[in-house]
Amino acid sequence: MIFNRLFRIKKATEPTTHALQVGSRSVPLLMVHHPRARRYLLRLRPDGTVRVTIPRRGNIKEARYFAARNINWLEEQFQGLAAQPKTPDTWGLETGILFRGEMVRIEADDGKIRFGSEMLNVSDTTTDFRPAIKKHMRKLAARELPARVMDLASLYGINVTRVTVRNQKTRWGSCSRKGTISLNWELIQTPAFVRDYIILHELAHRKHMNHSDKFWQEVERLCPDYLQAEAWVKQQGELLR
Repeated sequence: MIFNRLFRIKKATEPTTHALQVGSRSVPLLMVHHPRARRYLLRLRPDGTVRVTIPRRGNIKEARYFAARNINWLEEQFQGLAAQPKTPDTWGLETGILFRGEMVRIEADDGKIRFGSEMLNVSDTTTDFRPAIKKHMRKLAARELPARVMDLASLYGINVTRVTVRNQKTRWGSCSRKGTISLNWELIQTPAFVRDYIILHELAHRKHMNHSDKFWQEVERLCPDYLQAEAWVKQQGELLR
């Protein structure tokens, strides 16, 4: 099963996209049915799209009315978004980046650069360290994540046939019916409890290839504090992009 990253670890059906007029701008409006939501929820995402969460017995028509009734609130949110500092396109010295769940700064260290516990050799002419750092992180992820999957699978007696680490754009992980677990390399930037939750989420799909109530009971059995991990990703996940 796909662990959709676009909607930050929410258990929902595929979204439908509409348009909403907010002041002078036409805004993409993503409608997402959520089987566990008790009410309509509205959220402005950092990319400027608006998400409406539709509860189990809700519908798209009511969701559009709900969004329209909250236009003033959305305009205030857009103003706040515009005032926020932008993530730099290039990573230079003193740029803050997420690594293993902590915000660390890129620093010079005896002809090398350092971030967190990691050291990298770079060219004297390099001014943007982002490509080199991301390449290094991907290598770390390729080495560490499969081993962690197998450790957790062994702990809970779950069979996994293969583990891959990829560069997914819209999801954190997935599990195939043949037992292949695929994970996003950017998990190397999250705290250990978030990384483990996402792995355990996919391992739970080895028993239930769906998002049924039984599936979520299995998730809670494997990871009792999974809601804490969901909250972290909702609050911090945008810093990874």
